[in-house]
Parts: sequence; structure tokens; C-alpha cells
Amino acid sequence: MKTIKHQFFFPHPAETVWNYLTQPELMEQWLMKNDFQPIVGLDFQFRTNPVPSLDFDGIFYCKVLEVVPFKRLSYSWKCGPGDGKITLDSVVLWKLEAKDNGTELFLEHSGFTKEENLSMLNALTDGWLKNIHKIAERINKAQHDNTNA
Repeated sequence: MKTIKHQFFFPHPAETVWNYLTQPELMEQWLMKNDFQPIVGLDFQFRTNPVPSLDFDGIFYCKVLEVVPFKRLSYSWKCGPGDGKITLDSVVLWKLEAKDNGTELFLEHSGFTKEENLSMLNALTDGWLKNIHKIAERINKAQHDNTNA
């Protein structure tokens, strides 16, 4: 089984980073349109454009598995080519660790068990890293905008 792992430091409090991981309107800014709410057991979706080369219909089917405010968030992450067929059944785990000068964010995306998941694994490995950088950009822009008000 293959796993994506990323670690990133934010010079911001855990609460600020947490908001970008749990508020649908903020999540849409760096990830995708969604109907997420941080409620264990909630089924939700991320929606984007289909990518036929990845056998992906554009919908990630998810369920909230764990919510520990400002510390841990996990959800299932399933997708496939459409018509109800799921070819990737994986789990996304976010861990936040408060530091004196900010927050250490850990991402672990596991469950890439099949040969047919390798192209999605490769796409998401790079995609998650780009998206984490987008979170940093959005936080910095929001804070900059607030200081110039």
C-alpha cells in the first residue's frame, strides 16, 4: 500500500489553519467545491472537473471519520470513473501540532492499494502539496488584507 505524506509549517495559530481545513467556503478556495461540515459520520462530496485519463468522474465521495478541533481531522476519500463504481477507497488524515511560533501541519493520505490507483496517487501527491501551499497563500493574503483595512 502506498501513502502520501506531506508536512508543512505555518507561522499562524492552529485555529487559523484549522479554519481552512474545515470551513466549506475556505476549503473551496484551495481545494474544491464541497458540502463539508466537521461532523463525524457526515457524508459529503468534493466536486471538480472529470479527468478521464485518471478514470475519475470529478466527484470525491467522502465521510467524516474523526474531528478533534485544532488537532486532527480525517475523512474517507473515494472516487471512480462514474456510475457508482469506486476504484479508489482511501483515507485523508490531517494532524495539526501547535508550536510556539505557528503550526506544523501533517497530511497523510493512505489506501492506494491497487495497481489502478497509481496514476491517481501520482496526481494527488503533487496536487496535495500545491494545495497546501495555496492554504498558506490564502492565509497570508487574508492577514495582509486585514492589516491594510
